[in-house]
Amino acid sequence: METDQIFKTKFEKSSDFKFDAAVVNVFDDMVVRSVPMYLEFQRMITEISADYAQPNTSLYDLGCSTGTTLLSLNTVLDESIKFVGVDESREMLNSCAKNLKNNGVTRPFEMVVADLNKQVKIENASVVVLCLTLQFVRPINRLKLLKSIQEQLNPHGCIILVEKVLAESSEFNRQFIKYYYDMKRRNDYNDMEIAQKREALENVLIPYKLSEDYQLLLDSGFHSCETFFKWYNFAGLVALK
Repeated sequence: METDQIFKTKFEKSSDFKFDAAVVNVFDDMVVRSVPMYLEFQRMITEISADYAQPNTSLYDLGCSTGTTLLSLNTVLDESIKFVGVDESREMLNSCAKNLKNNGVTRPFEMVVADLNKQVKIENASVVVLCLTLQFVRPINRLKLLKSIQEQLNPHGCIILVEKVLAESSEFNRQFIKYYYDMKRRNDYNDMEIAQKREALENVLIPYKLSEDYQLLLDSGFHSCETFFKWYNFAGLVALK
């Protein structure tokens, strides 16, 4: 695993964050150091999925990145369950497929290139995971995407959503962001790295309030929506069809 040093050098001009080859090479280090309790909520995703993933169905990971979620799930789910990793980045999908093969995954799996701002085909799915993914979908397209997932998901299927979120009040929002940047400093990111990444993500990652994500799921037709994870400005939601 390469160390994330993408923003360690001063940029003359900021550009939007992209999941290109440079990011793919350091992605696993980046998320562990910059996303709070990343491995713990991955474990929680695995735990919840195990209760809803049905034999002879598919589990979709929308925005699968390098395959961390799928690798965690592989150890607990029935071998008849097919994995479908979906990502807009071909580099990410190549890395995901390589990681699955190198870790001895023998179940059927498929990698699909798709832009989640457009229609995504889902077949015979009992679980759909969006881990730090919906926040990168343009706001105007989020409800349409979730409705499409709900309509295509098998009856009694489950959606798992993990997102960076805004606090409900501006005061707590400022505090939570401060705590978040303190966490990054504890993980050896300096102030320039934090500032440059924040600027690169400004027009790319657009978080909602937890209450807004909750309402999106309900408006999409899901029910029994619950928060299963919360750390200041990060949250996990689960809902059923």
